[in-house]
Amino acid sequence: MFDTLSERLRTTLGNLTGRGRISEADVDAAMREIRLALLEADVNFKVVKDFVARVRERAIGQDILQSLTAGQAVVKIVHDELVELLGTGDHVFHLSGNPAVVAMVGLQGSGKTTTTAKLARFVIKSGRRPLLVAADPYRPAAADQLETLGRQLDIPVYRAPVGTAVPDIARQGIDAAKRQVRDVVILDTAGRLSIDEALMQEIAAVDAAVKPVETLLVVDAMTGQEAVAVAQAFAAAVPVTGLVLTKIDGDARGGAALSITAVTGVPVKFLGTGEKTDALEAFHADRLASRILGMGDILTLVERAQETFDAKQAQQMEEKLRKASFTLEDMLDQLQQVQKMGPIGQIMSMIPGMGNMAGEAQAAVDRGDLKRTEAIIRAMTPEERRDPTLLNGSRRRRIAAGSGTDLPEVNRLVKQFGEMQKLMKQLSGGGRRGALGGLVGGRR
Repeated sequence: MFDTLSERLRTTLGNLTGRGRISEADVDAAMREIRLALLEADVNFKVVKDFVARVRERAIGQDILQSLTAGQAVVKIVHDELVELLGTGDHVFHLSGNPAVVAMVGLQGSGKTTTTAKLARFVIKSGRRPLLVAADPYRPAAADQLETLGRQLDIPVYRAPVGTAVPDIARQGIDAAKRQVRDVVILDTAGRLSIDEALMQEIAAVDAAVKPVETLLVVDAMTGQEAVAVAQAFAAAVPVTGLVLTKIDGDARGGAALSITAVTGVPVKFLGTGEKTDALEAFHADRLASRILGMGDILTLVERAQETFDAKQAQQMEEKLRKASFTLEDMLDQLQQVQKMGPIGQIMSMIPGMGNMAGEAQAAVDRGDLKRTEAIIRAMTPEERRDPTLLNGSRRRRIAAGSGTDLPEVNRLVKQFGEMQKLMKQLSGGGRRGALGGLVGGRR
């Protein structure tokens, strides 16, 4: 979502950091570029104006202009102000009470029901036992969808008889949770196509009936400033405690994500990063700011790796790297594991210094480059995967024909694998833990 904005900001700030000493005129020129970049990203005008003014005041107000690292100091100021912009309010997800009650609210089409299931999966990872409650009696498909998601995740779903009032559905859901010894209740409440008085009254009635510890507004980040308007309307009518921005992996300009807390005062608590039920991550202002500025997000990358990779597998891979016995079979396995961590572009943006390659990496996936790589490796015999030195000309032609690719692609993969083997050997050299082992082993 932030690709275009990130590229503009990286270019502008990179021009500063490459110049050593800078002048007030340099700062003003950079501020103009930052202002344009934010406005083009659909960030609220007042938010942009205040943000740029604060950055300029700090950059010029401190004795940094004549420093040899003045450009780097300005980058840090921009980063700190982005964190401040994104980080207003209480971003902690609270689960007090037994059961802890969480109400999910929002308009239809924002991804509320799917996000409800994602949140339940997130809650399970913290050791809790959630119950999903289908509290939308107006759209039967919503309850059916929630039940389907519940079955996929092995999470029970409470569905009240037809005609039950929404506040009563919420109360009955809590009673069902107590009977089933479930310590978290997540209410998937009704939505509307647009904001209306009946919707607000109903949400207020649910709040009065069950007193949720969290009322999370699910907002589609792809709708731009409309998402900000929706958040303002809900926050004015009901006690919204946090926001969930969905479709953050889309190709919208990202302005809503940067504006919404500053305009509404309601903190973002979660980001929906994909369609799968594990594509929900807790919001961290500092991590997102670093990602936008191309500084990476190692903590989130480590967390995803720990969830995806088995520690025993990582240890075995580390041993292979140390002994230089990394094979094409291992390469195929690692490609599949990395793809489970999320879109390649997202992963690249989390690696410091690699943000400018994120778009290119994702484009390669979209073109099918990884699928062709997998096809080539699968077209090899087990012996060839273990020992690429066997791959003479005739074998390579056979592999190209069997994988639906051409000979230059096979040659290129074999060459890349040889280079990767050398790199892996260097990374694991001197008894240091391998890169993968370091990521997953962070728990140990």
